[in-house]
Amino acid sequence: MRWQAQTLDVEDGALPGLTRAGLVRSVRTPEFDGVTFHEVLCKSALNKMPESSSLPFRWTINPMRGCTHACRYCFARSSHEYLDLDAGRDFDSQIVVKTNVAAVLRRELGRRSWRREAVALGTNTDPYQRAEGRYRLMPGIIRALTDAGTPFSILTKGPLLRRDLPLLTEAARRVEVSVAVSIAILDMDLHRGLEPGTPAPRARLELVRALADAGFAVHVMVAPVIPCLTDSTAHLEALFAAIAEAGATSAVAFPMHLRGSTRDWFLEWLGTEHPALIRRYRQLYGRGANVTPAYATWLRERVNPLLDAYDLRRPQGRTTPAAPTPTPADPQLALFG
Repeated sequence: MRWQAQTLDVEDGALPGLTRAGLVRSVRTPEFDGVTFHEVLCKSALNKMPESSSLPFRWTINPMRGCTHACRYCFARSSHEYLDLDAGRDFDSQIVVKTNVAAVLRRELGRRSWRREAVALGTNTDPYQRAEGRYRLMPGIIRALTDAGTPFSILTKGPLLRRDLPLLTEAARRVEVSVAVSIAILDMDLHRGLEPGTPAPRARLELVRALADAGFAVHVMVAPVIPCLTDSTAHLEALFAAIAEAGATSAVAFPMHLRGSTRDWFLEWLGTEHPALIRRYRQLYGRGANVTPAYATWLRERVNPLLDAYDLRRPQGRTTPAAPTPTPADPQLALFG
């Protein structure tokens, strides 16, 4: 990587927990102001989900930990605490990069015991966050999965995926490839406040269009729906209309979860930007992570007619010539937020 004026700083006070993650060096670059990349050598690329998990896949890959998208509602924030980093600003600015992930993955997929089960990317942090433009981990991952005959899915907020569209199109001729895009907010003020590091909603809609034009059945995650901020009929209708116009074949929406450290990080923002909503959130969430069943039902009844009106329930869509039909991603893929 040719990073001008890059600096190395392995004496960073935030690093004790990274020693067990295989830390090689820590890098700062002017192109990512305020961000430190901790380059590690991982021992394993595939993560096995617990048997008790209700998710529709057993294996995941996370090329990075932490995410410069900086979404206030991100589900994965507490995972940074394992590395003795905090779940707030450290999660947004201390990014762990598994530089050897593609090579390790190829070795794991080559084992006789590998049964070519579906693998999900984007379940924790976004594989197409900005740093992927520098580290270029995804092409190697996609090639390894394809060469091993392993079906895979990708969930992202990153239009950077368009760089790999020719590679994904070729992969879809050999294995089942599912692609989902996360778009939860159209309002630009809310976008800047809640997910300041993510590409603009319009750029993600253009990604949906590019994927659809390439023949993929694109699933869109309207998630999380943020109570009292993005759950109005006007906002949801405008969003579903835009998604449908962009060429998505299916969509799903569900309310925000506030688990672990994410809860405090989000409520801190809410108390500053929308203090009048704090009381309502206490009613909706209590001390738990999920909204009340009554709110979940109310939201579902608001969303379902929109899915029908914009024909966003189709299980299949256009596919690339000679390619298997991608299966739309499950709602629970949206774990990174």
